Amino acid sequence: MDYTTISTLGQLKASDYTSLSVKDELRKNLITQLQNKEAGFEGILGYDETVIPDLQTAILSRHNILLLGLRGQAKTRIARLMVNLLDEHIPYVAGSEIFDDPLNPISWYAKHEIATHGDDTPILWQHRSDRYTEKLATPDVTVADLIGDVDPIKAATLQLTYNDERVIHFGLIPRAHRSIFVINELPDLQARIQVALFNMLQEKDIQIRGFKLRLPLDVQFVFTANPEDYTNRGSIVTPLKDRIESQILTHYPKTISISRKITFQEARLTPDQKLIEADGLVKDLVEQIAFEARKSEFIDQKSGVSARLTISAYENLISTAERRMIINREKSTFVRLSDFNGVIPAITGKIELVYEGELEGPANVANTLIGKSIKTLFSRYFPDPEKAKKSKTANPYQLISDWFADGNTTDLSDMLTAAQYKKELMQINGLYDLVKKFHPKLSANQTLLLMEFVLHGLAEYSQLSKDFLEGGFGFSDMFESLFTADPDEDDDIDFR
Repeated sequence: MDYTTISTLGQLKASDYTSLSVKDELRKNLITQLQNKEAGFEGILGYDETVIPDLQTAILSRHNILLLGLRGQAKTRIARLMVNLLDEHIPYVAGSEIFDDPLNPISWYAKHEIATHGDDTPILWQHRSDRYTEKLATPDVTVADLIGDVDPIKAATLQLTYNDERVIHFGLIPRAHRSIFVINELPDLQARIQVALFNMLQEKDIQIRGFKLRLPLDVQFVFTANPEDYTNRGSIVTPLKDRIESQILTHYPKTISISRKITFQEARLTPDQKLIEADGLVKDLVEQIAFEARKSEFIDQKSGVSARLTISAYENLISTAERRMIINREKSTFVRLSDFNGVIPAITGKIELVYEGELEGPANVANTLIGKSIKTLFSRYFPDPEKAKKSKTANPYQLISDWFADGNTTDLSDMLTAAQYKKELMQINGLYDLVKKFHPKLSANQTLLLMEFVLHGLAEYSQLSKDFLEGGFGFSDMFESLFTADPDEDDDIDFR
């Protein structure tokens, strides 16, 4: 039945409509969803066997919820998606500030309207998208913001004393009656403000100054918090934490494949950018950067490494290739490893460095992470260079090493045209044959990419020297670079 055609209290009473609390409503719709084996929480990846089952259990238990995890772990998105478990529309007394249930009014206004108009009391219908309120906890948030306060202008206009409920200006939480209310970064809320939430969580009512006011609010509370906040910026007061029935721990993606899905789902690419070829290797490298960062000694692990790092890095990677294509007036291009220079701004803005990292510098740490990612993935594509060098069988990299040992060098800038890029790589003796030996079925672009990958990999294994150039990399023989270093660059050299 389409209840939204009902416009008066009498019509609502005559129908079979039943009022439910917001928590019972969430529970009812979740049960239906589970019975029908429907996918809930669309777009939340990697939580199917961890966070989502815990969240569903909390909803079935009709609990208030605390989502606890490091930044970039989709806590706010999960809270927002809970709206989909609400009924599509619910009725409320027309004109009510707190969207009173016509069958169970709690405010003075709604009770007065029903007492005055009876079954002719007009009702309206609220869509579930309007039943979500979110507040970022900041130190300047007040009790009046969240709960409400006496409004002297109302008192003067209505000629009422301050003892009358009608002079109250309701805050965000009363206005979220029969809705989901989210407080992000709960520890940032001052302790005295957190204390003001006690009654609403346990006794389900609010207290405003000296009023004997008891409004049995119906609110589904969801809080988010970062464990870092407990030690650095604030804490959740113990009695409040005790009143939040379910605490759910979130986490970062556990595999490269899940991380890739999240990145491609969230990356904002234009239709033109989507035409730029990005091989699976470069996609995995973007994700591996975050995995390396989450175990790096240069990065504050308590702060975490947000999933936003890989999203921004991938967007920059594609844009770097696009910029080259536009400048060179080419009709198409593909992502190269030299394009990873473009992801450095996305990395440096997303990591918190410890003291050792500050000494290294953000850009150097970013380059180190990229290098470690290349080294981690290299063995999936080619033999380990260190083992190959010690092996009694022929070293597959020997021809390449010999070419550089003869004094040859190559510079790979991110601005090379397709023809220049190919020429630089094809001149290296043995490089093309090595890639074709281990990956014979690759396209021309993929072959060139892996040829560049080999150079970076050998440099990470200290088989070649890699220099950071403006917008690219230069490769040369490891030993020759040691003996031809510019003395002027080393302040420690004594020429006496």
